[in-house]
Amino acid sequence: MNNPLLQTSALPLFSQIKPEHIEPAIDQLLAEARSVVEQHLQAATEYTWENLIEPIENAEDRLSKAWSPVSHMNSVINSDALRDAYNACLPKLSEYSTEMGQNERLFNAYQSIADSDTYATLDVAQQKIIQNALRDFRLSGIDLDAEKKQRYKEISQELSQLASKYEENLMDATNAWSKLIRDEDDLAGLPESALAVARQTAESHNEEGWMITLQFPSYSAVMTYADNRELRREHYEAFATRASDQGPHAGLYDNSEIMEKILALRHEKALLLGFKNFAELSLAKKMAEKPEDVTGFLEDLSDRSWRQARKDLVDLRQFAKQHYGIGDLQPWDIGYYSEKMRQHHYQLSQEAVKAYFPITRVLPGLFAVVEKLFGLNISEITGFDSWHPDVRFFEIHDQHGQLRGQFYTDLYARPKKRGGAWMDDCVSRKKSGDRIQTPVAYLTCNFTPPAGNDPALLTHDEVTTLFHEFGHGLHHMLTQIDHLGVSGINGVEWDAVELPSQFMENWCWEKEALALISGHYQTGESLPEDLFNKMLAARNFQSGMMMVRQLEFSLFDFRIHRDYDPKKGGRIYQTLEQVRDMVAVIKPPKFNRFAHSFSHIFAGGYAAGYYSYKWAEVLSSDAFSLFEEKGIFDQETGHAFLTNILEKGGSENAMDLFVCFRGRKPTIDALLRHNGIAA
Repeated sequence: MNNPLLQTSALPLFSQIKPEHIEPAIDQLLAEARSVVEQHLQAATEYTWENLIEPIENAEDRLSKAWSPVSHMNSVINSDALRDAYNACLPKLSEYSTEMGQNERLFNAYQSIADSDTYATLDVAQQKIIQNALRDFRLSGIDLDAEKKQRYKEISQELSQLASKYEENLMDATNAWSKLIRDEDDLAGLPESALAVARQTAESHNEEGWMITLQFPSYSAVMTYADNRELRREHYEAFATRASDQGPHAGLYDNSEIMEKILALRHEKALLLGFKNFAELSLAKKMAEKPEDVTGFLEDLSDRSWRQARKDLVDLRQFAKQHYGIGDLQPWDIGYYSEKMRQHHYQLSQEAVKAYFPITRVLPGLFAVVEKLFGLNISEITGFDSWHPDVRFFEIHDQHGQLRGQFYTDLYARPKKRGGAWMDDCVSRKKSGDRIQTPVAYLTCNFTPPAGNDPALLTHDEVTTLFHEFGHGLHHMLTQIDHLGVSGINGVEWDAVELPSQFMENWCWEKEALALISGHYQTGESLPEDLFNKMLAARNFQSGMMMVRQLEFSLFDFRIHRDYDPKKGGRIYQTLEQVRDMVAVIKPPKFNRFAHSFSHIFAGGYAAGYYSYKWAEVLSSDAFSLFEEKGIFDQETGHAFLTNILEKGGSENAMDLFVCFRGRKPTIDALLRHNGIAA
């Protein structure tokens, strides 16, 4: 069989990849990788980078480049056959990873290189890879006895399968609910753009009328604009109970048991490795050194933010009562009356703002911003192999004409596509002889798709999301590190990985940058001064409420992992209630099952690490404050960020790189100022 996953093409052959190709290709590449390890362990008496680490990295890179499009397609064009093939490979990949992590001969070989005279001749990136590997051997159970090693392997395999099942349940639950509306009056308040998408969705299901779904653009439009309170309540309940024991599909795609198993297995893994809990284990690869550093940081932010959050809610309740006679503000009312209040106080409508952010201006504008900041040139490539008609492909060249990276964009929500927004690596940079392997990224979002002949119009939040994911992409693509283990985002401490992404968000609020990314979708008119001033005035509208919401998620995540007790089980909602009593100002109804769709921590890489968003926001706010001092397009400062942060990848500790850029360690002042919170 001519298997496209085994062909040595520069980019994946998406249109040719079929489910039946997947397992045979992964089996073959795993066998080849094992053979390479064995062959090079046997061939040498004295191990070096060239005769051991480099050939293993190359074999694992071939495996990674085959698995990457499979994993990506499973997220963006999910099908039963693709899902089955993907899931069949998960235990095999997990087994290989654990097997390598517990290979004592391989560990001893790495240790011998670290102890050898030649170690000092290696560059900083190579030394970091070896030190990371020695740490990871220990985190894979290299020191355990045979019985415990076997148990570690079983736990790792089961966790990868449970995470996949959690994500599948969430996707299936999201796709399962829709509501067809025949009478347009039931959708009173929705802007024309949202109605057009709802009409388009109904047509795609061969129905007449308007169809709302649990895809986020649809849900957000109803919660923000629908005058029909009962419709908002119904939609809220369907969204807030996805993949749970509650709501319209109660028990059908229920993640309850999966969550309990995940927490139990993570805790058991931590104990096996000699940690007190999974929170401690998670910090082994992060900037924060101990759990108290994390909880102290989050609780300090909560203390600083809670009064403002409480005032935000009191103000909203008073507004809803005074202007609309609503005395019992419910969670499905928050978005609706917040938008009314924003319009009342700032004469600012999110819908009016959207008209100035068509994707046809935002995307080229984003490229213009990074071109000015970092001396880059971004151009679109046509005639590439793709997984969906919406996908576009681009190249990045630096000011010397060198190709630095390539990326795919897949920006719109659709069925069978995982929710949220993310950057993932397709190909990582490495250097072999004189040849550089160009890094390639996927940039995936779930924006409202275009309706009719108009381009997609983005909310300002969506513009910010696009900048955020592109920041991750720049970190991956602009690396100048030649070794896979620490090129791009590889090897970066997880609580620092959000630095470039959150850093890029700042340009969405700067007048000079907005001139590049905005323009009315019909007239081309630039963003009016008065509208910009209203946006600035409203920038920190309800920022206290938004801050404590993120702190609630972060503390909940950290505490369910830190405080897990096998005798008592996960106590998931009990813990969430305790955290809400401490930091939240809004209490959702009893049927709310937020944790059942919190895929960041149950199916993503953020377990006991969701705090990373706030932790890295301290770094990103402080980093941006230097641009505020020097000028937001100051070339010298842009070059310093490029060379100290983006190009260095994970080759050095994140704090050392930050100090090289900023000249000092970070302070929290800029974060508080940017959020309108008193220091």
